[in-house]
Amino acid sequence: MNKLEDLIEKIKQLEKELREEFQRKQEEFYYKVKGKRVYFEEETKKLHKTLATKISTYLFKASFLNILTVPIIWFCIFPALFLDLVVSIFQFICFKVYKIPDVKRSDYIVIDRQSLRYLNPIEKINCVYCGYFTGLISYVQEIAARTEQYWCPIKHARKLGTIHSRYHKFMDYGDHHDYQKRLTELRKDFSDID
Repeated sequence: MNKLEDLIEKIKQLEKELREEFQRKQEEFYYKVKGKRVYFEEETKKLHKTLATKISTYLFKASFLNILTVPIIWFCIFPALFLDLVVSIFQFICFKVYKIPDVKRSDYIVIDRQSLRYLNPIEKINCVYCGYFTGLISYVQEIAARTEQYWCPIKHARKLGTIHSRYHKFMDYGDHHDYQKRLTELRKDFSDID
């Protein structure tokens, strides 16, 4: 195993440990996840309800500049919905042609924070929006990563701000021999996706 593969294995192990640690938090905060639903113990639900900030207090304490930016933030929902539609159609058509495994939307767009009773209605709506938007960006990134693996699986020469899930499979920048030999193989190499 080369150093790059070794590092990728370490990252995967750390991601697994991170998921396990998130699971431990369920016990600490008295909730269980069954399917897509979150269940709190009755005592915890009662406590949470007492902690929710009244809407009038929430608005009174809000920064005036924060309130002014609300229309700008919420206007972004229109391009987000359009992006969601276009990328989903792209995946539906093109991934079948390229024989790339589909990206499961529900694995990326997770909306569950509105169930927290210690949030007021405004906070719940904001949490739904943020869950949708950040999940959508992750969903789009995974579709783009799989598409890039099919069409151009070459690493960049310059440093990236973030590395997507398929990047470790890409060929090194400037390695023209490997490119000619491995392109067809890489276009089909999605065996690591469940």
